[in-house]
Amino acid sequence: MSAAVPLRDDFDAATLRRLAKRSRDPAQLRRLLALAEVYDGATRSAAAEVGAVGLQTLRDWVLRFNAGGPAGLIDPKNAGRKSKLKATHRQALEAVVEAGPRPAVDGIVRWRLSDLKQWVWEEFAIEISVQSLSRELRALDYRKLSARPCHPQGDPGAQEAFKKTSPPRWRRSQSKRQGVKT
Repeated sequence: MSAAVPLRDDFDAATLRRLAKRSRDPAQLRRLLALAEVYDGATRSAAAEVGAVGLQTLRDWVLRFNAGGPAGLIDPKNAGRKSKLKATHRQALEAVVEAGPRPAVDGIVRWRLSDLKQWVWEEFAIEISVQSLSRELRALDYRKLSARPCHPQGDPGAQEAFKKTSPPRWRRSQSKRQGVKT
């Protein structure tokens, strides 16, 4: 049987428990507490039980901890799926959005995501979802803005008269002013 991988000597059980108490990541917290048991002199099997894992996983945690310290016990974020659009596609998309639609050619007066999705398909033969296209446009610092509709014959005076306003201050109810008990 091989010897256990030793832990770093610049930490101790009390330090790991303090770090676990401040941790916001539940997986890191569990790993720190399991390693604190090892620092306290518990067997690796007992420490694995504290972490609810097997011995091999505990060994992997020790290696990660030795390499990166407490931060090495945090799981890295997944990068996710790569974008279907390349840099050249993004530049062309940005140019089209900046230029705006041509009503005579495009048949629309403003770009919608579904229109841009169709344009990407016609231009590059790339099938992209509306959500992904929205994400790409947000990465290019574009935001979906829509103006509040305004009727062309709307009367501003009627709108002001319709607005509800609060009384200038609270008033006592009628029954309290007249001294009537309720």
